[in-house]
Amino acid sequence: MFENAFNNIDKEMRNEQGLASELDYAEQTSWILFLKYLDDLEQTRQDEAELEGKEYAPILRREFRWQTWAAPKKDGKVDRNAAMTGDDLIEFVNAKLFPYLKDFRQSAPNAATIEYKVGEIFSEIINKFRSGYILRDVLEIADGLSFNTQAQKHELSDLYETRIKKMGNAGRNGGEYYTPRPLIRAMIKVVDPKIGETIYDGAAGSAGFLCEAFDYLMKPDISADDYGTLQRETFYGQEKKSLAYVIGIMNMILHGIDTPNIIHTNTLNENVMDIQEKDRHDVILANPPFGGGERKEVQQNFPIKSGETAYLFLQHFIRKLKAGGRAAVVIKNTVLSNTDNASVELRRELLATCNLHTVLDCPGGTFQGAGVKTVVLFFEKGTKTRDVWYYQLDPGRSLGKTNPLNDDDLKEFVSLQATRADGPQSWVVPVVDLDTDTLDMSVKNPNAPEVEALRSPEEIIEDMLARDAETAEILQSIRGLL
Repeated sequence: MFENAFNNIDKEMRNEQGLASELDYAEQTSWILFLKYLDDLEQTRQDEAELEGKEYAPILRREFRWQTWAAPKKDGKVDRNAAMTGDDLIEFVNAKLFPYLKDFRQSAPNAATIEYKVGEIFSEIINKFRSGYILRDVLEIADGLSFNTQAQKHELSDLYETRIKKMGNAGRNGGEYYTPRPLIRAMIKVVDPKIGETIYDGAAGSAGFLCEAFDYLMKPDISADDYGTLQRETFYGQEKKSLAYVIGIMNMILHGIDTPNIIHTNTLNENVMDIQEKDRHDVILANPPFGGGERKEVQQNFPIKSGETAYLFLQHFIRKLKAGGRAAVVIKNTVLSNTDNASVELRRELLATCNLHTVLDCPGGTFQGAGVKTVVLFFEKGTKTRDVWYYQLDPGRSLGKTNPLNDDDLKEFVSLQATRADGPQSWVVPVVDLDTDTLDMSVKNPNAPEVEALRSPEEIIEDMLARDAETAEILQSIRGLL
C-alpha cells in the first residue's frame, strides 16, 4: 500500500542537489515522517478527548502543525494555492519551523515525553532540501501515509527497515547502522527476554535490537497491563551519533513504541564505577562500534584502559547488568585472542564475573562493509565461567549484499544452543584448559579436518626447480624420438 509512496519519495530525492547519499535520504525522510506521525498522533488524541468531553491542548501551535504548513486541505486534497512552495517553503522550514521545534528540548517537562523527543530530534538534524518545489512534492507524497493503525505502522516499519538496510550497505561501515535482523532474532531467542524485564542497548544505532525485542514480546493476546509495560518500562537505549539517534527514534515509533526511551549521549562518558543498582538492566542486546579510538579522558572511566571502543563498551555492559542478567553482544573476534594487556585483562574479568556460556563465531560477510570477523558473546552476570560452548556458523556459501544471512542459517545454532550439544560445528572448552597467562579463547574447531601446513618459500622454489628439471628431461626424450 505504501511502497509506491516510498519509491516516489526516493525519485524526488534523487533530483535534490542537497541530498547526496542513502544516509541523506534516510535522515530527511525521518524528520518528514516524524512530523506526519506527530500530526496523526495529535489528531488521535484530539478525537479521544472529544469523545470524553474534554479539551485537548495540542503539542504544536497551529501554524506549525502538519495540516497547516505541510498539507493544508481543500475538499480532502492538498490545496496547492494555500500551500507554501519554492523559496517560501524553504525559508519557513529553516527559519521558523526547525527553531520552533528545537526549543521543545528546553520547554518539555522531562526526557520521557514526546515533546522532549521533538526538541531533541530537531536539535540534531538540519533540513538539507534546497528546492522548495521538490520538498513540496515530497510532503504531499508523505501526506498520503497514515500511522493510525498497527497494520499501517507495521507496513511502514518494514519499508523503513529496508531504507535503514540500504543506508547501512551504502557506506564502508555498514555494521554501524545495520545489524542483520536474522542475527538479532537468533540472539533474542537465546537470551529469551520476558515481559517485566528491562532491555538495554548502550549503542542503539537504528534501534534494531530494541525493535526486534519488542516484536518478540508483542503477542496478539497481550494484556493491557503488559502492553503498557512494554510501552513505557521495558526498552532503554543510548546513542552518540545524531543521525543514528533520529533514525532509531523513528524506527521504534514505526514498530509501535510511541515514546522511545532512547537518550542522545555518548555512553562511554559515564564512569562505570558510578553505575548503581537502579541503573542496571535484566537484558542487554548490542552491537557496539569497534575500531574507534577513544580519548584518554574517556578511557579514565574504565578500570581496563583501552583505545578500542568495543573493549570499553564490553566493560560498560558487564557493569550495566543486574545480578542474574543476560547479555548478547556482537564484538570483533580478536577480543578472544589478542595478547595485549587490555585484551587479556578483559577476558579475565569477563570469565571471573560472568558465565560466558556461548560464543557464536560469525562467518565473513555477515556485516556488509565492516571488514572484520565478528563473534557474539552470550553471558550471564554473577557466576564465573566454567566452560564455554562454541558454535561456528557456516551457511555453506559466501555472504554478500545479494546473498545475506537469513533465519534458516541460524536455526541449527538456536536449536543446539538450548542444550549446548556437541556437533561438527560446535564444541565445549573448559576454562581450566585455557592458558592461565594469555587466556587465549580463539575459535578453534576440534572437529574440523586438519589443514595441511603451508610450505615455506624455500620448499616451494625447490619443488618448482625439480618440476622444471623433470619437464626438461621429458621434452628431451620426446625430441630423441622425433
